[in-house]
Amino acid sequence: MIFEELKPQIETIVLNTKKTVNERLLNICELLETNIKYYNWVGFYFRNGNKEELLLGPYVGAPTDHTVIPFGKGICGQVAVNNENFIVPDVTAQDNYIACSITVKAEIVVPIFVNGKNIGQIDIDSNTPNPFSKADEHFLEFICKKIAEIL
Repeated sequence: MIFEELKPQIETIVLNTKKTVNERLLNICELLETNIKYYNWVGFYFRNGNKEELLLGPYVGAPTDHTVIPFGKGICGQVAVNNENFIVPDVTAQDNYIACSITVKAEIVVPIFVNGKNIGQIDIDSNTPNPFSKADEHFLEFICKKIAEIL
């Protein structure tokens, strides 16, 4: 499966200390968006200090107006509060969904934990209905653990 093929590339990116953390995060976004056909927007959000909000970090895909997301708002804001992965097979079925683009059909968000604290998340939008599986979830958890090692 493509995920197993990408894991060594993720590790290589994460361990490349010649690049800044943000450059490495952007490289991960590019790798995922390029190699997984149903990953149409890939980005990171991080907690804004002690504020109850997320700030947009590196991302690849269509520009978004959602550069700051309050905790509890949208899928990302919910993950910031409940500390759990969130897979949305159909964004139109979610009451608390923040629409970034009319082309987005599904979303997956996986939190990043450092020392047991939720400090951010990887957010992926898909223009394909219901594309995400447990395999996506486990792969993104792997990425988040690797990223946590450099944050």
